Amino acid sequence: MDDRRAPLPPDATRWPNRFAGLGPAFHTPMRGTGLPDPHWVATSDDAAAVLGWPTDWWQRWPEALAVFSGNATWEGMAPLASVYSGHQFGVWAGQLGDGRALMLGEVDTPQGPMELQLKGAGRTPYSRMGDGRAVLRSSIREFLGSEAMHHLGIPTSRGLCLTGSALPVRRERVETAAVVTRVAPSFLRFGHFEHFYHHDRHEELRTLAEHAIAHHFPACREAEQPVLALLSEVTERTARLIAQWQAVGFCHGVMNTDNMSLLGLTIDYGPFGFLDVFDPQHICNHSDEGGLYAYARQPKVGWWNLHAFAQALVPLVGQGQGTPEDVAAIRAALARYETVFAQALAAQMRAKLGLREVREADQDLVNDWLRLLETQKADYTIAMRSLCDFSPRDAGPVRDVFMDREAFDTWAARYAERLTAEHSVDTERQAAMRRANPRVVLRNHLAETAIQRAEQGDFSEVQRLLAVLSRPFDDDSGTAADAGFPPDWAQQLSVSCSS
Repeated sequence: MDDRRAPLPPDATRWPNRFAGLGPAFHTPMRGTGLPDPHWVATSDDAAAVLGWPTDWWQRWPEALAVFSGNATWEGMAPLASVYSGHQFGVWAGQLGDGRALMLGEVDTPQGPMELQLKGAGRTPYSRMGDGRAVLRSSIREFLGSEAMHHLGIPTSRGLCLTGSALPVRRERVETAAVVTRVAPSFLRFGHFEHFYHHDRHEELRTLAEHAIAHHFPACREAEQPVLALLSEVTERTARLIAQWQAVGFCHGVMNTDNMSLLGLTIDYGPFGFLDVFDPQHICNHSDEGGLYAYARQPKVGWWNLHAFAQALVPLVGQGQGTPEDVAAIRAALARYETVFAQALAAQMRAKLGLREVREADQDLVNDWLRLLETQKADYTIAMRSLCDFSPRDAGPVRDVFMDREAFDTWAARYAERLTAEHSVDTERQAAMRRANPRVVLRNHLAETAIQRAEQGDFSEVQRLLAVLSRPFDDDSGTAADAGFPPDWAQQLSVSCSS
């Protein structure tokens, strides 16, 4: 990033940065290394609307391309990279930090301040052996993935825009560079707290907790022990988030503690993916050789990560000595995870099956449905969407999803009986189920097609797919292929931590 200051957009007057006020222990102010000869790849009108920006902001403000490629800043922006630590694949990794991310500042919006962050704008003091760059392939996946998750109703960072350049970057192969601009109320992570705890810097740890409570969890200030209230709130948000992941068949792929949002958002889209065939042991990240972050393990990983976060808060609870009373209070806050997760997932699955009432045998019905999907190797999204057409008098197209029709018929008889017992009305239930079961998700082969075209200089498929993913529940969103079974070649696709 050179020292140019771009003309200030007429709709923006300042760029506050509350995190910057914490002091030098928490971040390094710096300029990035921008992209040479950048070009626009894609923009999200919906994310821009969150900021209160016009849909043509990227055309209206001529210097926007330079700003969001890391080549310039608007007046008032003071970019910084934050420091944090964390556990990676269950192992303490020590100091990490924003190795390829720069926080530009905040935008005041009706929903509160939103942080803008560049990903891929060059090396920082926390890049370690990395080059600080992001490639077009991974940036397209993150841009589309974050917007897709938002429109599925799942808490997430947003993708404002994506720029690219011919600058070569080496990963498994030589690729071209890109910068994605991410938007979130905060990018605070569990790892920010772990960093100061494991370095015995308890004053900075307290400052960070007070910052988080004041700006992001103000209701916790009224509690007898605000830090315990913070832990409880983070625990519940994390539980609800992962329940939503499981319900939609989303695999994060790299649930390190430094990738866990304090606000309960989905962040750091790397080797993520959505299930095709329903396989609880599915591993979306081919770098995860042990399957630590397999789909079925995500709930327990979230629970483990919360314990790592809770450990970092021990010096701030009670007298900070880790007394038996303090430990018991921390465990009580963490104990909410299993209850909240189970309740949230049960509610999600009842909605997906169109069940209005809560009945004792519902969990068995859901579990047997998932077991049927697994043994029949059924496509998760297609099976759930097809179930929306089910009627106790006519199974509809969902029966054809299964190889063993008799196995489905056995389950369907129980399901029909359950619907009849609560006097379910087909048209009402089916409409509600279509709002709970997406027709289209960002499958790997859809992203790959957009990536391949983009690498040839055609970005139209990125923007088309963005529009499709913005209406994932609508019957007329996208083409039949967007909502269909993945092609045979998709079985060969794999993603890793460089994706």
